Amino acid sequence: MSLFQYDPQQTRIKICGLTTPIHVQTALELQIDAIGLVFYPPSSRYLDPVQAAPLSKQHQGQLQNVALVVDASNELIERINKECSIDIWQFHGNETPQRCQAISHGKPWMKAARIDEKFRIEDFCLQYRDASAWLLDAVVEGYGGGGKTFNWDLIPETWIRENAHRVVLSGGLNSHNVAEAIEYFRPLAVDVSSGVEISKGKKDPDLMKNFVMQVRHSKR
Repeated sequence: MSLFQYDPQQTRIKICGLTTPIHVQTALELQIDAIGLVFYPPSSRYLDPVQAAPLSKQHQGQLQNVALVVDASNELIERINKECSIDIWQFHGNETPQRCQAISHGKPWMKAARIDEKFRIEDFCLQYRDASAWLLDAVVEGYGGGGKTFNWDLIPETWIRENAHRVVLSGGLNSHNVAEAIEYFRPLAVDVSSGVEISKGKKDPDLMKNFVMQVRHSKR
């Protein structure tokens, strides 16, 4: 199934920042929708495209691969495309809509919104209206994976009702708060990284399983 195929009865799941075959295998066994591969060098979850290549092909297309980039150079984009099987692009930097379109080259893409009191979501969505989804995230150092939630009240209720089918919810999600988050937003999908780690960048299969279970049993 596609990460961007909205199901009013079931929230899609993406686990980001996978770095080992065992964690990809766990994701496959859990039958989630997508895995995220991080191509941002300062991140503790960073993979060189050559390292990421076998992970992107390990599941033989049964999961979607999401490439997370932050103001990536043309050289890096070329290397990712050459080495890896990518289904979706995820942009976390200052990429313009035109840059997003150029990099994705016809593939689905989403743009991350870093939510704080200064953020204007209507302007953001108008600017990135061609995105397949908008990823709502917290403002943290390192562009995601900081384990920090944003103030959900900053997103107007009317906007949530009208746009939930295009929202990938992120920002400090874990097995303890994801059910509440789903009930509040009823999003297209949820995206977790640090919430299934035992230490920064180190995923834990049991935490992954527990998170997925909480999502699957949540009320929409």
